[in-house]
Amino acid sequence: MSASAGPPLLELESVEVIYDRVSLVLRGISLSVRQGEVVALLGANGAGKSTTLEAISGLLATERGEVSRGALRLDGADLAASDAAARVRRGVSLVMEGRHVFQHLSVHENLIAGGHCRRLQGSDFERVYSFLPRLGALRRRTAGYLSGGEQQMLAIGRALMARPRLLLLDEPSLGLAPRLVGEVFEIVTRLNRELGLGVLLVEQNVGRALAVAQRGYVLEAGRIVLEGSAAELAENPDVKEFYLGLSDAGRRSYRDTKHYRRRKRWL
Repeated sequence: MSASAGPPLLELESVEVIYDRVSLVLRGISLSVRQGEVVALLGANGAGKSTTLEAISGLLATERGEVSRGALRLDGADLAASDAAARVRRGVSLVMEGRHVFQHLSVHENLIAGGHCRRLQGSDFERVYSFLPRLGALRRRTAGYLSGGEQQMLAIGRALMARPRLLLLDEPSLGLAPRLVGEVFEIVTRLNRELGLGVLLVEQNVGRALAVAQRGYVLEAGRIVLEGSAAELAENPDVKEFYLGLSDAGRRSYRDTKHYRRRKRWL
């Protein structure tokens, strides 16, 4: 589903995040996600990508962090005043890095937990199982005994139980075999296309992320240093060099990249 031309579903304006009242991690970032749009948030480890998702989802307090400046808006209305539970009720769901399923509960019980903020109906479960049919076959299985790929699908399914309009995905391909990575991104594409979800995707597999996204941002040291359409970013020399391992001369080896001296154009 193509993104609407209307106002942003999600908007961050000059957001700063500080931890322990000392460490400034996000340094005035601004970004937006429209309804029905997949937006990739790219960057190296420590750039501030997960912190951005925690700021949006309301989980910063659990890490002793806070938004110290800037505005977060959902549908044009202030989001910062809402706690994490209220943000879920307003349509924001986060799939955290590392899956974080309730391992002692069954697949079906995990889904029930995901819909705790609303009155569940049988159609809610069938909706999730239709997008993630493997979960339907495993609904009585204890989550801790699932494979990594199955747990990732369960984490996505649990987020869907809240019927979100904005889905935040933090490194969904982390630790998965290439075949399963493909399945996960196919699911993301289908959810966006068929449900019209807005998706903010944090992913270090830059090639995969740009293949499913319409737009993207590159985050480095807590600042947005590049933004544009997915096609523009995929062809950007710095993105190709530093995130895809490519150059005008072709693919670089790890050793060449490690010793490469050219500074990034945004520095």
